[in-house]
Amino acid sequence: MYEMKEEYLTGIEFIDKEHRRLFEIAEETYQLKNDEFIPDKYDQIQNLLNELKDYTAMHFAHEEEYMQSIGYKKLFSQKVQHETFVNWLEEHNLDRIDEGVEDQDEVVGQILTYLTDWLVEHILFTDKQIPAV
Repeated sequence: MYEMKEEYLTGIEFIDKEHRRLFEIAEETYQLKNDEFIPDKYDQIQNLLNELKDYTAMHFAHEEEYMQSIGYKKLFSQKVQHETFVNWLEEHNLDRIDEGVEDQDEVVGQILTYLTDWLVEHILFTDKQIPAV
């Protein structure tokens, strides 16, 4: 359901590869949300959030290094958007959510919605402006 489509390609190979992994994480999130055979998803949600935090930190660092190396003039606004995403993840850390949360699927759904909305919008309207050198 969630996959990297041609319209999301930036033409910068390593960025497209890393974006592809972010879509894979979104798909894993979707699968977790719809898995009826896991009654307690707390550990899986925590693992998902940790992977998302680690992977986006690495991806954002790579993207920002590239933009800096080509003298990209919109680097600061990119950093602000990246920081906004990281802050959202921090606010939705499961340490703040009780293990007994009744609707874990709702939590997973919130993560999925934010991730996919942010990712698609960020790629289409921000990352696609980065020139491939």
